[in-house]
Amino acid sequence: MRSAEIAVVGAGGAGLYAALCAARAGARVTLVSASPLAQTASYWAQGGLAAVLAEDDSFELHLADTERAGRGLVRRSAAEILVREAPGRVRDLQSLGVRFDADRYGRLALGLEGGHSVRRVVHAGGSATGRRVVRQLSALVAEDPRIAVLEGTRAKALWREQGRCRGLLREDGQVVAAGSVILATGGAAALWARTTNPPGSQGVGMLLAHAAGAALADLELLQFHPTAVIGVPGREGFLVTEAIRGEGATLHDASGERFVDELAPRDEVARAIQERLSETGERAVGLDMRMVDPARFPNVVAALREAGLDPTRELIPVAPAAHYMMGGVVTDLHARSSLPGLYAVGESSCTGLHGANRLASNSLSECFVFARRAVEDALARPADPSGPAQPDPQALLAEAPPATASAATREALWRDAGIVRSAEGLERLLDDPHPLARLIARCALERNESRGAHLRSDHPETDPALDERHVVVAPGEPVTWQTWR
Repeated sequence: MRSAEIAVVGAGGAGLYAALCAARAGARVTLVSASPLAQTASYWAQGGLAAVLAEDDSFELHLADTERAGRGLVRRSAAEILVREAPGRVRDLQSLGVRFDADRYGRLALGLEGGHSVRRVVHAGGSATGRRVVRQLSALVAEDPRIAVLEGTRAKALWREQGRCRGLLREDGQVVAAGSVILATGGAAALWARTTNPPGSQGVGMLLAHAAGAALADLELLQFHPTAVIGVPGREGFLVTEAIRGEGATLHDASGERFVDELAPRDEVARAIQERLSETGERAVGLDMRMVDPARFPNVVAALREAGLDPTRELIPVAPAAHYMMGGVVTDLHARSSLPGLYAVGESSCTGLHGANRLASNSLSECFVFARRAVEDALARPADPSGPAQPDPQALLAEAPPATASAATREALWRDAGIVRSAEGLERLLDDPHPLARLIARCALERNESRGAHLRSDHPETDPALDERHVVVAPGEPVTWQTWR
């Protein structure tokens, strides 16, 4: 059995930063990652960090944009924390060696993305922000003597004893005892057949937490990114960052007509594209980025050219794809779950910050803001005087959730819990063999309205009575509704 003051599960942006924050505070950390460092989903993130850094910006503006995008479901207290603490996290990342893009005067170059009223998004390497940030943080983690990195073996189960989380069990049978466990395992968008996410993003951390007794919420709220490449072998689902539309790229239907405000929030743009595709029978609309300087987005341009597309000369075929889950492990403003000793940060968590539709680039900021809050809270708590016991690994393994979903489950979620849902399709999902698919269906059936990323064809209107109301599922209990402010 290995022991640490803090165990972090997941080595994306949130997990790496949590491990570094804990180590800088003098704690011993064990970082568990199913994939090698710098190969997680965060590595592929093209968006940046949204933060109030410009003279014409303010906390009030960022908060208003976040709430507007979230469609009446944003937890204001969480959003206020994000907008006020994000600038400090950008500066801290700079102190750790992350180099964000700057203008010719050395000032941070701020981008404009959908739903933002001013330029406030910092990038690194244009659309290579995730790559740059994760690479730098991974190098620091690998060098830190206080952090033990366990790569290549995922967490199989959480260890719960006497009503609190005391560590975890890895697939190889090794137990990691810890004063606190921080889940940073990412989202679940790869459960859908058409997705922008790598295959590992299937909500494993959410199921680990749920199996150990933690509540989940808002699982019906899955954001579809409007502009993912379609019909191109080798690049199916490749995300073309929203920042490109912020620099002037436009969307056109088969007749060449522009049909949507390209900088509207993502739910509006994705819905408009889907409606146009349904009307015309086409598989894709065209993204025209010929007027955008290709040097601003070198990795996107290079990837498209490798696939035989030249974005400087032709339109790129795009359509919506599953991208980001607003739901996850229910947490408070210090990232604490309903199970003492267990924290969740990043896309695996549900703070209520994103509401029913995430504002572009708020998610990376959330990773760093709430990772720091989780570490500060965990280290401020007194150590358990009883110390760790030795769990029964076989008992924990019996509770382990599946690591991957079948192709049939992924097709079923795309068909029955895609951009447009109905009670008939969601009821079919209740019989799916995958436990998270069933939980998603339960939540989506409860929300009898259309709001943000959740569009019910049988309930097309938004119900004002459900403002600030969140669908919560706790193990072995009926679905409940909670109001978060």
